[in-house]
Amino acid sequence: MPRDNMASLIQRVARQARITFRSPAGPAFGENLHRLQQLLDEVRAEDLHLAPRGPSAAAAAGGGIPWGGAVPPVSYMHICETESFSMGVFLLRSGACIPLHDHPGMNGMLKVLYGTLRIACMDTLPPGAAAAAPPPSAAGGPCHRALYRSRQHYTPASPPCMLSPHTDNLHQIDAVDGPAAFLDILAPPYDPQHGRDCHYYRLLEGQPPAGAEPPGLPREVWLMETPQAADFWCGGEPYPGPRVCL
Repeated sequence: MPRDNMASLIQRVARQARITFRSPAGPAFGENLHRLQQLLDEVRAEDLHLAPRGPSAAAAAGGGIPWGGAVPPVSYMHICETESFSMGVFLLRSGACIPLHDHPGMNGMLKVLYGTLRIACMDTLPPGAAAAAPPPSAAGGPCHRALYRSRQHYTPASPPCMLSPHTDNLHQIDAVDGPAAFLDILAPPYDPQHGRDCHYYRLLEGQPPAGAEPPGLPREVWLMETPQAADFWCGGEPYPGPRVCL
């Protein structure tokens, strides 16, 4: 698509997201979701007036350094939100990680704008699906059986990473070899009052012996629910891109 109408692209993404997620159980949902995926795949960093930058620039853009002088590992640029979806940009410092977390009852779409992300995706399994007891390291928190489905690298050339209420609903996001940013759509938004709170997890499995091949995917794993990690928090930054009106 020509880049001479950049200001309208993110607006069209937002409008298509509103159309798609206002009726997620409707007969046209699959078609609408595919159209939204196509539009999202066209978005580039320059469409949102973003450029790759280091942590010092990110801290300055954030309007200060909170948390006792520490620079947030991740920051968020809010673009828009309705009852049916939210959209914004996450910026990760080099080496930053958004820990393994869930999206209860939600659909999601993630499009890398710059940098490289390593995304691990998992599904929760029904409680009765556990074939064995949790490992001894599980003491200390609720445990859940899950299917570890994939662990892939995503770049601006990659299609959007998708999640649904039942597939790839848990994921961990790591910035690889430098800072990274991604456009994020969640539908509906997080809302603890309606049962859509974010929960964090730790993978309960040991490291393979030196020289051994890592276990293959997909495979069943145990996860332990944990509090939000002390070294992870998300700062805020102003969104510099074209205005979105809904």
